[in-house]
Amino acid sequence: MLVDYTRIKNIFIVTGKTDLRRGIDGLASIVTNQYELDLFDDAIFLFCGNRKDRYKGLYWDKDGFLLLYKRLDDGVLQWPRDEDEVRKLTNQQLRWLLEGLAIQQPKAIRPAKVSHLT
Repeated sequence: MLVDYTRIKNIFIVTGKTDLRRGIDGLASIVTNQYELDLFDDAIFLFCGNRKDRYKGLYWDKDGFLLLYKRLDDGVLQWPRDEDEVRKLTNQQLRWLLEGLAIQQPKAIRPAKVSHLT
């Protein structure tokens, strides 16, 4: 089964390094015990280990968990390593991350704040 990331309501990235030897139960434990997030709230959780050329995703698809694993053939991810935390990503930030770009693009055009012209 493929997961359409654009239809998932919540995309979370666990920054820092995660032991990718963990399976579904171990990664689920991180989400619930360390970050106190709801595993069943239409969310995908992304984890990266020591090497930035592979990552795992954990997703509840209404009748069981999917454990996604990807190893890049040529290239690395710009995975945030500043501290161990969880961040919510937009679909655009997820695309940037999976294309090898940083999730913060300082020159990207940001959505405008609505203001009324006077």
